[in-house]
Parts: sequence; structure tokens; C-alpha cells
Amino acid sequence: MEGDSAGGSAKQGRDRKFQAILPLRGKILNVEKARLTKILKNEEIRALITAIGAGIGEGEEFDINKARYHKIIIMTDADVDGSHIRTLLLTLFYRYMRQLIDMGYVYIAQPPLFKVKKGKVELYIYNEEELTKKLAEIGRDGIAMQRYKGLGEMNPTQLWDTTMNPGTRTMLKVSLEDAIKADEIFTILMGDKVEPRREFIEKHAKDVKNLDV
Repeated sequence: MEGDSAGGSAKQGRDRKFQAILPLRGKILNVEKARLTKILKNEEIRALITAIGAGIGEGEEFDINKARYHKIIIMTDADVDGSHIRTLLLTLFYRYMRQLIDMGYVYIAQPPLFKVKKGKVELYIYNEEELTKKLAEIGRDGIAMQRYKGLGEMNPTQLWDTTMNPGTRTMLKVSLEDAIKADEIFTILMGDKVEPRREFIEKHAKDVKNLDV
């Protein structure tokens, strides 16, 4: 869970019978350039290891049977920083807790990007394409629309209804292919080789739509 603000809303809105929240304060350690001994000194990673309860590393160092949760859901903002944090976490899981991914325990939450209100009706919209279709359907007259820049902008009830309620939420299960792709991107962007990073940025620059600067 990204940030104290969102973490506070999530803690208030969750179902305590089966949901636990771990707020991450800022970006976790860049595991690309750190040895395991240094990684284990990072406060955020230690908290994550403790919360999951299965250890970290390869072989007997990690015991999937001791995992406290069979759904580990990454909840981050829909912006550049949120994407970075999500990639960091996926890389950490892929390199040091891979069995979580192999067993299908890791998910990515899909919070809404927009709230559209017309009269007494409120609708939550999850992407640009869906927004375009919905506005064409209901019309733009009398519309009040809010774009969520972060999870912290939603109150506990809204966060539960849209992102945390098992009956209504949408999640993406992380596959091994997803994790491998995240790890490859992470290596390109955070590694020591400049040329692959330059080529990646040049190739994908035209795809950037919402860049926070």
C-alpha cells in the first residue's frame, strides 16, 4: 500500500477479519544495485518480509508454507511514482520471493481513475477508454467529474467500494511473465549500462501520456 494517507483510509475501510494493510512510506530500496545483506537493512523491506512471514531468498531461506497471506495485493497510485513502486515490488518478489508469484499469490489492485456524478448517480471509471464510452452513453450535460491522482484522495468507504471489496473490486493476478518483464525493465532503467536505458527511453517516449514533473 503506497503512502500513509492511503494506508489510513485503507485501514479504516478494510474488513479486519481477513485484510491487513502495510503502508509503504516512499520508494523501497533499489534492489538492482544492492546485495541481499543491504536489502535486509531496509526498513520497508524488513516490514514486508515480517508481514508475509515466509522469509526471503532462495531454497530453504524462503518457505511458502509459512506465508500468512495467499493474496498479496500491491496498491499504488496511478502515476509515475506509483508505477515505479509497483515495479520495485515486483522485482523484489521475482528475485527473492519467487514462489509467491509461482503460486499466484501476488496481485495488482485496479483503483478507479475517475468518479463521474450526474444527478444522484455516481459512477467509478477505471480507464480513459471506459470514460469515453460512458460519457457518450450518458451525455456530458450536468456532469461533475473528478480524476483521482492518488489513493489518498478516496475516503475509506470509497476505497472499500472501488478497490478492496472482494465483491466489486478488480485485480490483476501477477504471472511469472509479468514479473520477468518488470525485472527486465528495472534492469534497463536502474542498471549501470547507459545505452540500453537511452534506447528504451527513446523507444517509449511517444507512449507517455500523463507524465508527472
